[in-house]
Parts: sequence; structure tokens; C-alpha cells
Amino acid sequence: MMLSKIFISLFGVRKISKSSSPILGLTLIWLLACILALTGLGNLPLRDFDEATVARVAMEITQRSGLDQILPTIWGDDYLNKPPGLHWLIALAIKFENHAGGQFEKLPSEFAVRFVPAFLSTLVVPFGGLIQWYLRPKDITLSVSTAAILLTLMPLVRHGRLAMLDGTQLSLIALLWLFFVSMDQSYFDKFRSFGAGITSSCLLMLKAPILLPALLACAIPFVLEKKKIYKLRWSLLITFVIGLLPGISWHVWHGIQRGSNALWLWGGDGAVRVLFDAGEGSDLGVLVPLIEVLEGGWPWLVLWPIGLIWAWEDRNTSWGKWTLATQVIMALSILPLKTQLPWYSHPLWLPFSLIAARPLAWLINRQSSKKMTAQSILSATPYFWLVLGAGLILFGLLGTVRIIPSFSSYSGIAFACGIGWLVGGWLFSFSYQELRALGALSLVAGSFLGLFVFMRSSFWLWELNENWPVLPVAELASVAKESDVFIEGSHERPSLNWYAGRKIKPFDKFLGSGLILTRDSTRLINLSFEKDCKVVKKEGEWALLSCQNN
Repeated sequence: MMLSKIFISLFGVRKISKSSSPILGLTLIWLLACILALTGLGNLPLRDFDEATVARVAMEITQRSGLDQILPTIWGDDYLNKPPGLHWLIALAIKFENHAGGQFEKLPSEFAVRFVPAFLSTLVVPFGGLIQWYLRPKDITLSVSTAAILLTLMPLVRHGRLAMLDGTQLSLIALLWLFFVSMDQSYFDKFRSFGAGITSSCLLMLKAPILLPALLACAIPFVLEKKKIYKLRWSLLITFVIGLLPGISWHVWHGIQRGSNALWLWGGDGAVRVLFDAGEGSDLGVLVPLIEVLEGGWPWLVLWPIGLIWAWEDRNTSWGKWTLATQVIMALSILPLKTQLPWYSHPLWLPFSLIAARPLAWLINRQSSKKMTAQSILSATPYFWLVLGAGLILFGLLGTVRIIPSFSSYSGIAFACGIGWLVGGWLFSFSYQELRALGALSLVAGSFLGLFVFMRSSFWLWELNENWPVLPVAELASVAKESDVFIEGSHERPSLNWYAGRKIKPFDKFLGSGLILTRDSTRLINLSFEKDCKVVKKEGEWALLSCQNN
């Protein structure tokens, strides 16, 4: 009962004073986000492509010193895929683990590699709540609701835990927007402007092209609010540019040192590639981000269309301008991409949460004197959650009693979410505000516990081993000492390189002598006629061959 009273107070359902703030509520929700981000973080191997690539670049940074650490490498060659902002931080975590454990020869743990991006990804939760607080001041319910939605979105939690740039990038986008939305023509605006510049520098050191739509998304509503233009001072622009200098300086230095190859970050492997080249996994095109939203937005997805309608109706208010501009600009920057991968839609979730939180806050308070558009539909939403929760409970039961055995592995997740959503939907149907706040608590708690079980399982990294498990094959490759190792087939596996501690070369570069990884027995027979081959070691269906020209 005490916990429920605390939650009701944090959600602001009771009368608030002028000094009331959402900080305590946002802090508690952020701590829950940290639990989700870190639980089971090291229980699965690094996956292809990005995790293993990021880890290798970070580890090579730890092996260099001085200015050599500024320009990243991978397997001794120039690394031209992304700027090394996050790689530097992961390198610090690797160094800390090595010094703490005294093991300098072993690969760093998966936890050490993932810790920094996982932790930084959680910051979008309080930042999103604070953005909402500035858009609709004194609405604690709305601010805390925004953070609660960000806490319980499965794609945000899952992608944020990976050793990739997307989770950290979204937290920085949220911080950039927070600096802009909080400007109030006071003395502190110059510090906010400088902070926005520093944040922009950090984005330049992650995925540089994303800075353009991120800035545009907050510049449009900022400019549309005329009261802020009248007193716009050059000093704010100057402090912003000063904050931007570190990021620009790195790109200039990178260009000086690596010449035209440095443009690969922006062109060949940056905006030009994703805009015009449909890479692997992009067969569905624009449907990829749409499917990602439809799959990952539960249980809040039903609130988003109503929130969009309300944002359009309130387009002349700060909240309407900001939510519409951020949602539309980020969507326009992602939907036209030729290369479409699930994590490319990551920036859509922040504006999604800002919009969906308002209908959720209305469901808790229901204090508006005017009739809201789609109010009857929104009022029926709790019954949808109730039915959805009951369906998940049934799903879990079918697995538990082995009627459908394939469901059993997911029963714990289904029970957690199902019970929370069913009870939450039921409590939302009451006329008492405190009970509706407890309904929100039940929805959030069910989603949180479901995600907690999910992140402790082996399911949260489902791209892993899409072709074959790399660890046994890496163990085979580790038998080789100085010899080059080649692999049959066309499967490039950065994770195999990572765990083998060497770059495994494609077979088309085999010149006649060396070690070959193969799982094709027919190929083994053919090679015996062409070369003198013998099996060095076998592991399951894989074999390591030593071949020489006859």
C-alpha cells in the first residue's frame, strides 16, 4: 500500500504545488531502466555485424597510445565505417576490466564491451520525461508517463543493450532537444546553447549524418515559437558553434590524415549508402520501420494514433509544434532510406513516446472539461488491454501445460505482461483516479517484468547465429598460430574474427597453401584430388584442414 501511495504521488494525480517536480519519479524510472539495461548483459556472445566490429575497433584503441588512439583501425587497417566516439568509451571500459582483473591477454568480456552503450542508452528515459515537462509545465503525470513508456518499449531496451551506436545516439538526440526546448530567454540560455553544441559534437562522433535531421527536428519548432526569436542573440549562436568545434575538429583532422577516404563516413558508408543502396536485409523497404513500430510499440501503440490527432489539433501550442515536428522530421529521415534495418528506426521511438504519453496521462487524470477527439475510443482502450492481457495469459498457459510445447519457453514473459496488462486494463475502468494510477502502475510493472524475464533469457539477441554458431568454429581457428586461415563459403562473420583473435580470410583469396575452415564434405573430397589436405581438427560439422599444393 505504501508503494502504491508513492507511485500515485509520483504520477502527480494529487494536487501539486508550484515547487512540484517530476525529478524523483524520473530518477526512479531511470534506475529501473538501468536494471533492464544491465541484467543478463553478458550472457550471450557478441553478434554480427556491428557488435563484433565495434568491439574490435575499441580493443585496438586500447593497444595504441597517444595521438594514435584518435584515428581508429580494424585489424590494422583504417576503420572508415563510423567515427570512434563510442569506441573510445568502450575502450576505457575494456582497460578498466583488464586492470581490475589483471588479465591482459584474454578477450574482454561481453559485459565490458556492452556496458557503456547499455548504460548511456538508459538516459533517454529521464531526458524524454524532462522534454515533456518543458512542453507542458506542471503536468507531472504526462512527464512521468513519457518516461514510463520509454522504459517499457522492447526495441529501446533490446537495441540499447547492444554494443552498437543506436541507443547512445537516441539519448544524445533527446539531450539535444532538451537543451533547445528548455531555452527561456534567461541568463542560462548561453549554457544551454553551449550544451546543445557539445551534444551535437557527440553526435558527430557517432553517426555524423544523423545530426542534420536531429537539429532540423528541434530547429523548426524552436523557430516557430516567435517569442524565442525576438530575443535570439548572436551570443547563443557563438556558444553553440564553440560547443560544435570538438566534433568538427576531429572530422577535419581525420580528413587531413586520411584524405578522400575520410569522406567514406559521410558518403560511401554513410548517408549516400543508406539513401541509395538497398543493402542485405532491406527487401521489405519502407515496411521495415513500419513493422518495427507495429511489433515493438505494445502496449502503448493503441495510444499513438489518438496522440497524433491531438498533436495536430494543438499544432499552435508548444507541445503540438514539437511533437509533430520531431515525429515528421525523424520519419522523413528514415522512411526513404534504401537500406532498412530494424535499428535504423530507433530515432522514431522518442517522438512516439512524447505523443503516446498524453492519451495515457488523460486516461489517468480525466480532468479535462472539454470533450477530446476520439475520447470514446480512448476510454475503451483499457478494455483492449484487458483482453490483450487475457490472451497473453492463455498463451502462457498453453505453453505451461504443454498443449503447445513450443510456447513453453515464452510462458514466463507472457504471464508477466499478461497479468500486468489485464489488471491494468481492469483498474483503468474505475472512476477513482487513484485506482487508474494503479492501473498505469500495473501496465508498466507487467511490461517491466516481462522485459526483465526476456533480457535474462537467451532470446533477446535473435540475430545471433543466423548462419551457424561462431564459438566452436573460432575454437578451431585458434589452433592456427601464425598461418593464415581461410573459410569456405561467402559468410563474413566479424564475430568469428573477434572470438578467433584473427581475421579469417575468404576462400577466394586462398593461394594454394594454408589452413581452411569448411563444413562441406563434398568440398573436402574435391580438395584431396587437387592438394595434399589433412584434417587438423574437427568440431561437429566443421573441420580445419591443412592444405598444400601437390
